Amino acid sequence: MSMTDVSTPPTEEAPQRRGRGRGNREGGGDRDRGRRDNRGGNDAVDSEFTDKLIAINRVAKVVKGGKNFAFAALVVVGDKKGRVGFGHGKAREVPEAIRKATDEAKKSLIRVPLREGRTLHHDGDGRWGAGKIMLRSAPPGTGIIAGGPMRAVLEVLGVQDVVAKSKGSSNPYNMVRATFDAFKKQTSPRHIAGRRGLKVADILARRKDSAGQVEGAEG
Repeated sequence: MSMTDVSTPPTEEAPQRRGRGRGNREGGGDRDRGRRDNRGGNDAVDSEFTDKLIAINRVAKVVKGGKNFAFAALVVVGDKKGRVGFGHGKAREVPEAIRKATDEAKKSLIRVPLREGRTLHHDGDGRWGAGKIMLRSAPPGTGIIAGGPMRAVLEVLGVQDVVAKSKGSSNPYNMVRATFDAFKKQTSPRHIAGRRGLKVADILARRKDSAGQVEGAEG
């Protein structure tokens, strides 16, 4: 008997199984492409925010048999157009702690009204615990006169001209929370006009009149 007689002819089921395998792999590729597209969309949303790491500390938890060390991160996030938020994260590794803090900051965004997109509408004070800060609007060209955690918060907020001063604790957590307390007290002429039943032009005219009287008194 020749070798050709004992050879087994190819069956029709093998190509079909291979075809189904290719179909599964192709389907998986489509799903992977979909996941990549979704990630790209999230990156596009996150790209509008700027984050800054303000402080990172190593913390320890005393347990039976020793200590468990971890890292705590304080991050501030903003879009430089009037939205800003801060978050705190803790993890065994520094990158994971920063990621947690950044995610929390994006969930706690607040909007702060800006005058001409560069400074605050009016002066304000903020307080949290032993932290006390002062914020003052400034004319064009002043820049950001602030230091430490407050400067990072004002930069990601999008303020270009402002004068800030810390009058209390230098703890970064208290300073950041005190700064946000001052932000929450900020109002705009549009908000004041709506509350008083006036026009925005009337509020702006009164502001100019009061500024002229102050300049006359100083002169």
